[in-house]
Order: sequence, then structure tokens, then C-alpha cells
Amino acid sequence: MNKKNNIDFKKINDEILELKKNLMNLNFQKNTGQLEKTNQIKNTKKNIARAKAKLTDNAGEKNA
Repeated sequence: MNKKNNIDFKKINDEILELKKNLMNLNFQKNTGQLEKTNQIKNTKKNIARAKAKLTDNAGEKNA
């Protein structure tokens, strides 16, 4: 069970890192005027928040 939690933790952290990189690229595109769908920035921020919420939920389950 502990090994599964470590895998999930690493997987979610990798997902957050990838989303943050994507957000940085979207912000660069927005600032240079290349981004047409600006709602992608908002959606990416929401996805980061969802992934972080998963981390805290998993941490809470381990402590319970």
C-alpha cells in the first residue's frame, strides 16, 4: 500500500510539474500575442489546483 502511495505521489507531482511548464509556455505565448485561446491559461491553473488537491487528499488518507 505504501509503495502505491509513493507511485501516486510521484505521478501527481510529475503531472503538476508538466502543467506548470505548460502554464509558463501559455503565458509566454500570451505576452507575445501568439495565444488565441486565452481560456487555456485559466483551465491549466484549475488543473494545477485539482492536482494539488489530490495530493492533500492522499496525504490526509495516509494520516487517518
